[in-house]
Amino acid sequence: MRTDRPSTIRDVAQQAGVSVATVSRTLAGNYPVSEQTRARVMSAVDSMHYVVNVHAKALSGRVPGPVALVIPDITGPSLAHVAAGVELEANSRGRLSLVCSTHGDPAREDDLVQLMREQHAAAVVLVGGAVPDATYHRRMAAYAKALDAAGSRLVLLGRPPLAPGLPVTVVDYDNHGGAFQAVSHLLTSGHRRILFLGGEQGFSSAEQRHRGFLDALRAHSAPHLAELDTAGHYTRASGYRRVREALDAGLGFTAVFASTDAIAVGAMAALREAGLRVPRDISLVGFDDVPFAADLTPSLTTVRVPYEELGRTAIRLVLDREEGASGDSQVVLSTQLMIRDSVRALR
Repeated sequence: MRTDRPSTIRDVAQQAGVSVATVSRTLAGNYPVSEQTRARVMSAVDSMHYVVNVHAKALSGRVPGPVALVIPDITGPSLAHVAAGVELEANSRGRLSLVCSTHGDPAREDDLVQLMREQHAAAVVLVGGAVPDATYHRRMAAYAKALDAAGSRLVLLGRPPLAPGLPVTVVDYDNHGGAFQAVSHLLTSGHRRILFLGGEQGFSSAEQRHRGFLDALRAHSAPHLAELDTAGHYTRASGYRRVREALDAGLGFTAVFASTDAIAVGAMAALREAGLRVPRDISLVGFDDVPFAADLTPSLTTVRVPYEELGRTAIRLVLDREEGASGDSQVVLSTQLMIRDSVRALR
């Protein structure tokens, strides 16, 4: 037997003394063969370490397709929990899960979606905020139609929905409601001058959280102070920089609402560097409830996003649909305010 290349089905057939068709039928289990023939074939398979061409089987429809998660960055803690949910649900359904990173490059996203289409993935889950402009809608509509034509399904997780009638599943969470709860908590604690550290303007999640902030101010008859309403990246560095700028400009504020926990960590560092303590001097609320939020000093009051359940829900909806079950094609999961030690009530 040659050892400089992988064994083929022809090698197995030759060693077992049967035809290639007999080996194929034996391995597929969809055609009757004698026990003696089956034993010879399986003995040859084991001795030659033959591996079935899973891609070929997938093309024939005999192997259920994998599920693919396409995310901007695999190092983010919130996205890691989405990936965990996808993997857990896929594994419980006997499916392979694949995780791919785009590094924020639309061309790479295009390539990955096409690759997953060629691999006959059961679902391609795209994660992360986006600007819902005409370009976005054209690209996502093209993805949805191309994947549907290949028997796959596009899932938008935390992304803007598409026009009605397109073959897409949307799984989102309540950004607006979470921000409304967070700001309402600060307002009912007596704070009126709240520094808002928002996300990038135009991005769906950032816009929804900003609307929640504004609606909470209106609901509590609190003024909107434009100089305290800032936009930026969802990063620690952005939170640190914006708080330092607000302090250097002499803007008076008693609380900070950071639209991600990463921003909140940067804000906390800037406040500490300025000799201000949370919550004695400045109260602070975040958004996400990443694993370290409860372990900060003080523990961070924040909005919990059910990231793992988002991943599980995305896969459950697609695979239930594949199995013929009826169900929603658009789901919004609730968020929850986690009250800890970073907010002080003003007298």
